[in-house]
Amino acid sequence: MAVTYIKRYRMELRLDRLPAELRQSQPQPAGFEVLPWTPRLLNQHAEVKWASFRDEIDVHVFPCLGDRDGCRRLMREISSRNDFVPEATWLASRISPPDLSLRPKSSPTAIGTIQGLKVSAREGAIQNLGVHPDFRDVGVGRALLAAALNGFAEVDCRYVHLEVTVQNTAAIRLYERFGFHRVETLYKISEVQFA
Repeated sequence: MAVTYIKRYRMELRLDRLPAELRQSQPQPAGFEVLPWTPRLLNQHAEVKWASFRDEIDVHVFPCLGDRDGCRRLMREISSRNDFVPEATWLASRISPPDLSLRPKSSPTAIGTIQGLKVSAREGAIQNLGVHPDFRDVGVGRALLAAALNGFAEVDCRYVHLEVTVQNTAAIRLYERFGFHRVETLYKISEVQFA
């Protein structure tokens, strides 16, 4: 095994600087709905988290994301924390295929997840915004992020931060469109096994 470093950005947003058009609820992509947190949805959050991250570089930083049971444990841990923010935790779910061109090989019910924590009196932290690979680039991530940011505003957060792996350029573009900016570059240690 070799040790490598995974480069990540810490990004931050001041909620009072969020553009007006993004403060409103985002239109839901056709055939999808965004559901608020309830404990009965924990397994669906975990399942889509696993599907979203299992083949991504983030698995090298957070190995639990590559394991179904690991994602269940992670969701139980996040949702049982004192700083868990149900108002900033959402599940995107598929209602029906909007058109035949978007019909995936397998049709998951849950297609995206986001969780929120309140790490101080005025600061929220986004955890694991993930979208199932078959449903990326259709607005699911945007709808989840908008719902979470509105949830953070409901609990009086002024700032929200997150971390993102540098190679995840699509996510970085999404965050920047919402007004997030880079405040720190981090290097996470990862053990990589070579074949």
